[in-house]
Amino acid sequence: MPVRPPWQTRTGGWVDKLRQRMDRPEHGGPGGRGFIPVGVVTDSAAALPADWAKAHGRYLRVVPMPVMIDHQIYSEGTDDVPHELALGLAMGKSVRTSRPAPGQMLRAYQELAAAGVKRIISIHLSGSLSGTVEAARLAAPQSPVPVTVVDSLTVALAEGFAVMDVVEAAGAGAGLEELVDMAGRAAENHVFFAVPSLEQLRRGGRIGTMASVLGTLLNVKPILSVCDGHVIAHEKVRTQSRTLARLVAIAREEAAARGPEVRLAVHYFGNDAAAEEIVQELAGASRFEVLAVPVPAVLGAHTGAGVLAVAIGGGTAPRPPGPDAAKPRREQRPKHGGDSGTALRPEVPAATQE
Repeated sequence: MPVRPPWQTRTGGWVDKLRQRMDRPEHGGPGGRGFIPVGVVTDSAAALPADWAKAHGRYLRVVPMPVMIDHQIYSEGTDDVPHELALGLAMGKSVRTSRPAPGQMLRAYQELAAAGVKRIISIHLSGSLSGTVEAARLAAPQSPVPVTVVDSLTVALAEGFAVMDVVEAAGAGAGLEELVDMAGRAAENHVFFAVPSLEQLRRGGRIGTMASVLGTLLNVKPILSVCDGHVIAHEKVRTQSRTLARLVAIAREEAAARGPEVRLAVHYFGNDAAAEEIVQELAGASRFEVLAVPVPAVLGAHTGAGVLAVAIGGGTAPRPPGPDAAKPRREQRPKHGGDSGTALRPEVPAATQE
């Protein structure tokens, strides 16, 4: 059974519930005189479903992140990046990514200001994995209207779920303070992912060389996650056949902990059948539809083909993945750690599944 293409996915009902909650008079719903929603800017790493982003395009801007294949630069959303990326990876070409230029961020702010917004919230992928949030901070002082920049401390639809919540709530009349708090809760969303090989992550600087070599020699297939903005090893699986089963089990366990309001999405790149299998396995874990959305090219460039991921948000957030679960979350959000990447933290112990 083929995976539902992203333009056919639905947001699964939680958006309608959000609209009903936010339309109450105390939120100054959209029916109020002079109502102007807060504008939202994000990046293509948020993996927003294309049809949803288009429907909310009046007060939302998605800044594309560039992918460089050999010496050719492609822009997600405007070029056929997934096709070119798959070819480039298969042919062993050099694949790199970069942050958007501050000028791109500024243009997005200017467009929203011209559309009539008086405030903007700019929500971006982890600053420890990319300089995108730093580009937003550089552009913000030049914006025609005030901009609040938020480091989501995560990626993919773990970031995107928060963006969708903020956009919908802004359209329903929520105030700036409530929206900023909502955006900050992106860090409570989690993403777990598995890759057939660690090589592409090593090349992109997202893990250390030794971790990649050991993973290959010992046939270790780690299930990775993002905690406090960093890529960590959540669990090590010794056989590829166990990886999909463990990924589903981890997602179901967290979904059960979050409760019926949990939202789930499966990301994939070049492995539609496996993604559909995970979608079916997770179908009963939430009252909402499980989304199936391709991995954004800017993330696929680092994970390589064959990646499978599950993004989880909503409900009552459990402790974050990894050993940091017992520690209180830092009040200060980390600043940009550079586009050259961040190493997989050596102090992270990980359970091993035979």
